[in-house]
Amino acid sequence: MNGVTSTSMRQKGLAYKVNFGLSVPQIKTLSERYQSNKGLAETLWKENTRELKILAILLYPIDKFTKDTAELWVKDKPNQEIREQLCFNLLQHLPYAQEISEKWSNADSETVRTSGYWLLSRILISRKNIDLVSVTSLKRVNKDVISDDMFLRNASLLVLKQLGRQRKSDAMQILNNLSDFKDCGDPIKEEVYNSLNFEFDFYYED
Repeated sequence: MNGVTSTSMRQKGLAYKVNFGLSVPQIKTLSERYQSNKGLAETLWKENTRELKILAILLYPIDKFTKDTAELWVKDKPNQEIREQLCFNLLQHLPYAQEISEKWSNADSETVRTSGYWLLSRILISRKNIDLVSVTSLKRVNKDVISDDMFLRNASLLVLKQLGRQRKSDAMQILNNLSDFKDCGDPIKEEVYNSLNFEFDFYYED
């Protein structure tokens, strides 16, 4: 147990029943001692222990992770670390990853939408087995990008950046959709527009 790290996480709001403060590489090394096992992973996920939840993600056999299980886990209100681990180490590798990411990105729940944006971003970054995603398919992203919720705001900004990298025409459409943010006097809106404009200018620089 790393008491210093555990205490630091608790002070930053990462509340678990038990938190050993292990680094993710340490947890991955620990996971190598075990074979992938659906029952074990589901048992570990139910525990309110940081390391066990991450182990659950690492040990769940991808070919046995169903859409129903994905729906249950995404509604389990994971914190940002668990959300990122779930998207990176498990969800993005599923054959139906794009389907659920787009569905979640339009969910009523802000928590689910945040996970949907993160998952879709991961898929777009990997560029593996993904069809073009329509900029207009994410119905709430233009409002979420200025949300008071930091995690939702960051996730929606990231997915817009990745959507704009699909094609230059998509980047231009995103900027056009947010044209009211430009020089509007609202620092948050202007920061969003300028961040996206800089991203696309750099990415498509001749």
